[in-house]
Amino acid sequence: MMNDTPLLTRDAFKHFLPIQTRWNDMDRYGHVNNMVFYGYFDTVVTDYIMRVGGMNPDVDTVGGLVIESKCHYHKPIAFPSVVQAGLRIGKLGRSSVRYEVGIFVDDDTEIAADGYFVHVYVDKATMRPTPVPDAMRAALQALCVNDNEF
Repeated sequence: MMNDTPLLTRDAFKHFLPIQTRWNDMDRYGHVNNMVFYGYFDTVVTDYIMRVGGMNPDVDTVGGLVIESKCHYHKPIAFPSVVQAGLRIGKLGRSSVRYEVGIFVDDDTEIAADGYFVHVYVDKATMRPTPVPDAMRAALQALCVNDNEF
């Protein structure tokens, strides 16, 4: 199914993390396997929320559960390349966050893939939704692209 929506560009993202592709990321078709892209998504988000948002999964009583994810593939990536994973926040709710990710290759201006995943923050003891912690919220607000709430 074709989509007439213009593809996102690098300037649509507020934070980037370089990620080196690995030889074992490749599939028999000579490009990075589709499931590896979700690893890129998880890596850029987790790195940001730990380094900037202060998340410490060993001691935090609150954690994020992925409840939805999607990836659109636009062009293949091969080894060796450095993926530039762009991150922005599409929606920041009381207890949920929609992380939006753009995958670029080396210095290429064309997006290779884009997608998102949604975290619902929960109390680890009860597994019930709980507000996004204040320090995390402040870090996430810096990447918000709009004021939408869940």
